[in-house]
Amino acid sequence: MSKRKKGRFSIKRDVEERGFEKLLFGIHPRVFESLGNDLVTDDVVAVIELVKNSYDALAHNVYIKFFEDESGDQCLEIEDDGCGMTEEILRESWCVVATPFKAQNPVVKRGKKKRRVVGDKGLGRLSALRLGERLHMLTRAENSPCWEIEVDWAKLLGANSLSESFVDYRRYIEELPFSKTEVGTHLTIRGLRNRWNESRISDLRNALARLVSPFVEVGGFNIFLSDSLESASEKVKIEMPEFLSKPKYMIKGKVEDGNIKAEYEFTPIWSAGVTRRKLITEEWNNIRKQKIFEESIFSSSEEASCGPFDFEIRAWDIAAEDTEEIAERFSLRRNEIRRAIAAHKGISIYRDGVLVLPKSDKTRDWMGLDLRRVSRLTRMSTNQIVGYVSISAEHNPRIRDTSDRERLLSCIEVMEFEAIISTIIAKLENERDIDRRDRDKEEQRTESLFDQLSAGNLLDEVVEISDQGGRASRVIPAVKRHSKRLATTKQTLQERFVYYSRLATIGTIAAMLVHEIRNRTTIIGSFLNSFKIDLKSLSQNQKKKYDRAVKAVDALERLSDTFLPLASRGFKRRRRGYSVLEKHIKECVDLRKNMMDKLDIKCRVPKTETRIAVDPGELDAIILNLLENAEYWLGNSDDEREIQFQLKRISGGRRVRVSVHDTGPGIDDDNVEKIFWPGVTSKPEGIGMGLTVAAELVAAYGGDMSTIHPGEKGGASFAFDLPVQERSWKSELRV
Repeated sequence: MSKRKKGRFSIKRDVEERGFEKLLFGIHPRVFESLGNDLVTDDVVAVIELVKNSYDALAHNVYIKFFEDESGDQCLEIEDDGCGMTEEILRESWCVVATPFKAQNPVVKRGKKKRRVVGDKGLGRLSALRLGERLHMLTRAENSPCWEIEVDWAKLLGANSLSESFVDYRRYIEELPFSKTEVGTHLTIRGLRNRWNESRISDLRNALARLVSPFVEVGGFNIFLSDSLESASEKVKIEMPEFLSKPKYMIKGKVEDGNIKAEYEFTPIWSAGVTRRKLITEEWNNIRKQKIFEESIFSSSEEASCGPFDFEIRAWDIAAEDTEEIAERFSLRRNEIRRAIAAHKGISIYRDGVLVLPKSDKTRDWMGLDLRRVSRLTRMSTNQIVGYVSISAEHNPRIRDTSDRERLLSCIEVMEFEAIISTIIAKLENERDIDRRDRDKEEQRTESLFDQLSAGNLLDEVVEISDQGGRASRVIPAVKRHSKRLATTKQTLQERFVYYSRLATIGTIAAMLVHEIRNRTTIIGSFLNSFKIDLKSLSQNQKKKYDRAVKAVDALERLSDTFLPLASRGFKRRRRGYSVLEKHIKECVDLRKNMMDKLDIKCRVPKTETRIAVDPGELDAIILNLLENAEYWLGNSDDEREIQFQLKRISGGRRVRVSVHDTGPGIDDDNVEKIFWPGVTSKPEGIGMGLTVAAELVAAYGGDMSTIHPGEKGGASFAFDLPVQERSWKSELRV
């Protein structure tokens, strides 16, 4: 006998010798009520679960009606033309909560039609319990008698044990109740526990419109709902509002092996067709690398674990003027627009064509879109997005919802799945940012925007009209033009303020960093200086460590200098003397050395020495922003990775032009003119401020930052000019 068997035998014998007896572990019938309240989150979700049962029964049509019986109690009726149930299925499946029947029979067939089932947790019975006090059901399968079932939930829950819990059933011999076919299931739930009014029925209508995926063929499944509580009211087919199928912004496509291949479309509300299309691609390796940097969750997953899926994400602008535009275009009221978007909002997941997540309003933002928007206000909230993601049980068996159908079970496949969807949304947001701006408008410096707030031009125009004897009616168009200019300027300033207000927060953080870094480096530097007199006594290995420590302190001090312009309110430009341009480029490259080595990036810097009249901290901020931007895009390139700096004297030697070239993927044509605008970025998680800050700093020194397109080394090329320190420029650079 093995040791393991001996151990089990010893425990059993010990239990018997100590006189233990066995107790039967039972479950009280009230567990049904507890499960119903916990797993079925609200009444709308409960109705949806019952409708999903009709879908799993391969019904073509399902009819839903609320009415009041002769005693005044509200009742719910759900009828379908599905397969119905035999006596055997009633006994072995319907009467067994959490039965494995659907899991063991994932595909239902009916003639030539077949459909993969979407329910496997037995929530239908629990939903009926949550909704009402009594259940009456008639069901008939092909070549089978019709069966009648009655359940009094109070009586069932009041039993002493499960062995005493029964439902009443009998063979039904009267006229069949099914309106369209001789097979199907007819449910009547009486004594509804919560009152339904027109508003709640409207909420149900919107929720049912989300139930079936709008872009996946599910073999014909129609839902009809009575449009009021009147018993004779007409049953209306559930359909999505027309405007939701014609979004202003949309991205749709497929994901295979974690790689995104999609198309973005921009269609103005009054346009007859798509105004701009763009092919969007992203490789899984790039998504993975970004997530490694952010969360370190995919370090051992070089290939995507989640299976293929389709997606279609639609978006709208929802400011007052935007909803008014939609309302006029589709002959709707503005509150209907907002209500419809709210009913469908967020990212919905469909498995084999039927909604699985989310079910209730409280979990519409399961992707955390609203929280992301806190960090960048041009990101979209759930109130602006109607998204559909279609998966299949066959290709994504590990992407599963929890029992309450409100979130996904945590696993590596789900984390990858969510990371990919997050990247898709970021791509949509970046393209939307481009299209929201006037495509022909040149971005203006902040100071020029304030000039437009003056009423001087309007006053001159009004005076001219008055001098010519014009009437008041001639003044109105001038006032309207000025008002429109003010509104445009106001919107631009608001958008700009969002980004520049971030710098105020960054400045506060920078002040803390400068303070902490300098305090620590002073202490560490003093400690290292104490070793200088004893360097000869150190071993070779100790000397290397000492040298590295000194370099680390120097790097931290240079880093604090970089933050100082943002950190000090009393900072005055050019108070810290000149900067040696090439020296600062090399120091910034050294600061980024670990990342450049990790990405195998080579950087070429001129060996000249050019003194420029630029504050060292601001110069570092310009260079670091350009380096970090190049690093990101080079990290997405499979070719040789290189950054090159080139210098050239201009303006008779009084200024130096700096060109920065890389071998990355380059700049999209759409972004060439807009890349320095606040908030414009092609990085999935970028905020669009790095190049804006760099360009503003260059402008403060009388220079200009621009792109060279196409780039000179096949990737991106940027150029900017800075003032040379006049007293020494003649001998510093030969060109």
